[in-house]
Formats: sequence, C-alpha cells, structure tokens
Amino acid sequence: MSHGGRASGRGLGLGLAIVSALAFGGSGVAAKPLIEAGLDPLHVVWLRVAGAALVMLPVAWRHRALPRRRPALLAGFGLLAVAGVQACYFAALSRIPVGVALLIEYLAPALVLGWVRFVQRRPVTRAAALGVVLAVGGLACVVEVWSGLSFDAVGLLLALGAACCQVGYFVLSDQGSDAGDDAPDPLGVIAYGLLVGTAVLTVVARPWGMDWSVLAGRADLDGSTVPAWVLLAWIVLVATVVAYVTGVLSVRRLSPQVAGVVACLEAVIATALAWVILGEHLSAPQIVGGAVVLAGAFIAQSSAPVEPSVKGGVPDAERELSRGGGAT
Repeated sequence: MSHGGRASGRGLGLGLAIVSALAFGGSGVAAKPLIEAGLDPLHVVWLRVAGAALVMLPVAWRHRALPRRRPALLAGFGLLAVAGVQACYFAALSRIPVGVALLIEYLAPALVLGWVRFVQRRPVTRAAALGVVLAVGGLACVVEVWSGLSFDAVGLLLALGAACCQVGYFVLSDQGSDAGDDAPDPLGVIAYGLLVGTAVLTVVARPWGMDWSVLAGRADLDGSTVPAWVLLAWIVLVATVVAYVTGVLSVRRLSPQVAGVVACLEAVIATALAWVILGEHLSAPQIVGGAVVLAGAFIAQSSAPVEPSVKGGVPDAERELSRGGGAT
C-alpha cells in the first residue's frame, strides 16, 4: 500500500474515532434526564443495548453464518465490550464517586498498551505511551478526581473491571483486521455482540420490573421538557449504534492503542455537553484537563509503528503500517 493510501486510511480512522467519541459522549446527557424522571440506571442501560440490538437485527440475519465461524469472538464482544463495560461501571457508581469511577475506567488505553507490548509482543511507540500519560492526567482534571476520593475496595475493583472490559472492546474490535477476505465483518460482530449483551443484561437489569410509563411522559432538560422517547431514541440510535459502528471501524483503521487514547475524548465531550445542554458548568481545571486530553490524543494518533529488522525479505514494519491503513 502506498504512503498516501496509509495516510488516507489513518485520517479516516481518526475521523471515525472522533465521531465515536462524540456519539458515546452524548449518552450521559440523554440518560441523566431519564434517570431523574424515574428510570433505574440499569434499566436505561438495558433499553439502550436491547434497542440497538433490535435495530441491528437485520444485520445479524445477513451475517447469520458468523456465529458458526467466530463464536468465541461474538461471545467475548457481547460479554466484555457491551455488557461488561456497562454493568461494571454502573455498579461502581453505587459505591464510589463518578469522577473516580470514570478515571479508573479510562485507564483502559494504558492497559491496552500493556496488552500490545507484553501479550501480543508488538512494539509500542514513545508517542503512543506519552499520549496515554497525557490523556490520563488530563482526565484526572476533567473529572476533578480530587473532589471525591473514596477507597471502597469493591467499588474500585468494579471500576477496574470496567476498564478491563473496555480493553476487551478495543482488542476484540481489532480481531481479524489483517485477515483479508477472511476477516469477520465488523457490523456482524457488533450486531451479535449487542444480542449477547442484551441477553446478559436482561438477567442483571430485570427489565420486567421497569416503570414503562416513564417512556410515555416527558423529561426535564435544563428547564425545558422533551418527550422521554426522543431521548431514548438518541441513546439507542446515536449513542449506541453509531458509536459502536464508528468505534469498531476506527480500531480496524488505526490500532487498539491509538484508538483507545482518542476514545478518551469521550469524557471531555460528555463534560462539555453537560455544560451546554444540562447547565453543568466547567471549572478552570476541567477546561485545562480537556486541552491536555486533546493533546494526548493528537500525539498518540500521529505515532508511527516502530521499524523492526527485516526478516525473510518482508519488513515487519510494512505489515504494521498496512494494518493501520487497510480497509475493513
């Protein structure tokens, strides 16, 4: 692949990663009014995942042979990338402050680097490592972690579980990206992952006890009211379907470690949207932290793979570069 093709692939991957962060970041400002209107947080999560699974059902039918070909991948994606992240994070919130839980969850990019370096035994650039350090430090400012430190052991373990599940999301999204025509279709992986996640969350959330009448009413959005179903539609279509599709496609065009750092923008976007839409004003440290996260994401995504030695006449670096710029 030419240098121009690789650059174009990385540019598209970066754009998809930013769209994914925007979509994921918008879930909180839509979910919070529904929770305040009377829905349990786990019920909102179940509605989100189940609704997205219903939307993606035609895609699942189109790729109905995929469960026979890659059952472990689909089960892992559903358990970790869909159900695990959501369940662990919301369970952590019941025991530790939101800022602490969010910061621990977004240690995932650092954990991804560890996975790539020590499990996959692939090189990690200094730029990617520096991007992680900046992003995590900036996130500490965005969530103002110093304002509510808590050392509840179970809560911290649950938040760390959410981070590990998010690592699973990035690693599993990258599975098969270098397999050519044999690579599993990313849309099929997402569709079946959502179905698996719905099954798991149904057991956890017990939606039969939900107050369904809330969805027929209206929810408060910073002084104005909007139909609750509109907020739910946003969560399902944008914050879940669009977010997962663009997120998985971005990992295929970048790499798990780079896409993971860019995903840190989600926390910045969520905080900024809460300021604009819900009237939750930002402090000076949060603004500075957001700028630091942006700097970390930019440094990480601009990194290039390390050039190892040539073996057997085929440069390893060329294979790494083709992963970053290849089409799905």
